[in-house]
Amino acid sequence: MNRLRTILLGMWLTLAGIAYTAPVLADGGPAPAPVEEQEAEPVDVKDIVFEHIGDAYEWHITNFGETHVTIPLPIIVHSSTTGWHVFMSSRLAENGGTYEGLSIAPEGSPYEGKLVEHDAMGNEVQPFDISITKVVLALLINCVLLLVIILSVARWYKRHPKEGAAPGGFVGLMEMLIMTVNDDVVKSCVGPNYRKFAPYLLTAFFFIFINNLMSLIPFFPGGANVTGNIAVTFVLALCTFLAVNIFGTKHYWKDIFWPDVPWWLKVPVPMMPFIELFGIFTKPFALMIRLFANMLAGHMAMLILTSLVFISASMGAALNSSLSVASVLFNIFMNALELLVAFIQAYVFTMLSAVFIGLAQERKAE
Repeated sequence: MNRLRTILLGMWLTLAGIAYTAPVLADGGPAPAPVEEQEAEPVDVKDIVFEHIGDAYEWHITNFGETHVTIPLPIIVHSSTTGWHVFMSSRLAENGGTYEGLSIAPEGSPYEGKLVEHDAMGNEVQPFDISITKVVLALLINCVLLLVIILSVARWYKRHPKEGAAPGGFVGLMEMLIMTVNDDVVKSCVGPNYRKFAPYLLTAFFFIFINNLMSLIPFFPGGANVTGNIAVTFVLALCTFLAVNIFGTKHYWKDIFWPDVPWWLKVPVPMMPFIELFGIFTKPFALMIRLFANMLAGHMAMLILTSLVFISASMGAALNSSLSVASVLFNIFMNALELLVAFIQAYVFTMLSAVFIGLAQERKAE
């Protein structure tokens, strides 16, 4: 799949070069300078990487020459001075980057890439923004896809009696995944009360897994790095935090505020209670950062490896050829590795969430 991304990017650069030189040659302009006098425009690796992993108010698909194929997305913001604004992001491009007093903050701004307005003093102010961005749209698409998959599997089981033949194909694969997560992770980590938390943990696993897989597809509706967005992983970690602490038993809270340690670690200075209370927040924080960092790093590594082909274009044919081959081989390896990471990260997040929930439920069956 990453080879396809490399090919598409190469086609884009070729078409862009044709579109740039064709008008000059058609008008009988000056002949192109000798090859040794031409200076190749350097590839902006930072722009390529951050355009892919970042969020945006439109979904860029590809370029055909100077034609940008993008999907404009709805912008929904509320300004404290001018009220609600609802329009498509294409309005910004049509009006020179500014529409109804709103514009995208430039590079170097504290609100870089976000919609801002200017107050009476000329300062940038960020309005209340609930726009449908690229990540939000990808999130909605992936959620619909997940619902279709789960409901289609449930429909198969509804139509076939329990005494019938075992499912095969895609339904059999889903059964294997569900039973693996339920029996090996949820049941073994949560304990006797696992049925209460199985719906959330199974939902978290498949939600993360489907988003991880979709982010590896290099064309629409894939390619958006949803789980590489810290806001998404924050909400997932928050759900685990609530499941652990809302349904924690009295023994769980006793071990936090009055743990079984020597008394001088609890009074007069509550050292251990403070450490245990602090641990309530560090556990979900670790979940959030682990998922975010792993998915973000994988995408950045693949994009940088892809960019080697174009970075080395001005270094000579021999070096460019060798680096291109190395880039393709490493990308194949990284893509295969990311497929494994997509499953592992979903599995690890679910397992750790189940462990934290199980620790809060550990003594309930006694």
